[in-house]
Amino acid sequence: MLDIKQIMNILPHRYPFLLVDQAEIKEDGKGAIGYKNVTINEPFFQGHFPQEPVMPGVLIIEALAQVGAIAILSQEDYKGKIAYLGSIKDAKFRATVQPGDRLKLCCDLVKQKGPMGVGKAVAYVGDKKVCECELIFAIGK
Repeated sequence: MLDIKQIMNILPHRYPFLLVDQAEIKEDGKGAIGYKNVTINEPFFQGHFPQEPVMPGVLIIEALAQVGAIAILSQEDYKGKIAYLGSIKDAKFRATVQPGDRLKLCCDLVKQKGPMGVGKAVAYVGDKKVCECELIFAIGK
């Protein structure tokens, strides 16, 4: 299991935009699983929504993309590079994510050709699927 310091050696993201607390790279290197402990101290909860704090869907997708980037940027050819999100397809939100939830973020690399690829991403709280989408990415220099 990678801790936050190890994740920061892979990803260029930093607080407050690093949205993964722990991660593990799948054995085949074609995906990763990450975790985000969602707390009331997250800066986005101040305005989304004060009366009922809900993690914004775009940030759930960003967290999924960061987990995909961990898998990609762990590959020898791409260490030290940046993974850019090219597009998001078929995003669906099934439930809200609230303070106290532990978000499990799964991203499998289903297609990769050179610096371009596709990831299938799913987020869970417990056994409940809260978000799913397809992510297209490109590796920068």
